[in-house]
Amino acid sequence: MNDTDTTTSGSALASGRHPVNIGQLVMGLAFLGLVGIWALVEGGAVGDSEIRWLLPVPWVVAGVGGLLATTLAARRRTADED
Repeated sequence: MNDTDTTTSGSALASGRHPVNIGQLVMGLAFLGLVGIWALVEGGAVGDSEIRWLLPVPWVVAGVGGLLATTLAARRRTADED
């Protein structure tokens, strides 16, 4: 049995943090937002007229989350190189 971790490709960060896959983060946030909207509609908390402005909200939140993750990852990468 080999004691080395073969699941990592040698790209483990020195801080021990796992790198964020931004595409998966964005799609996960969008999915959670759409499920939340679906639950609100099925629960009767949101009427038919509110769905029109409510559906774009998960995509905007997911986009903002992706931008923040990209910015923070780039900032961390430049700080580690210095």
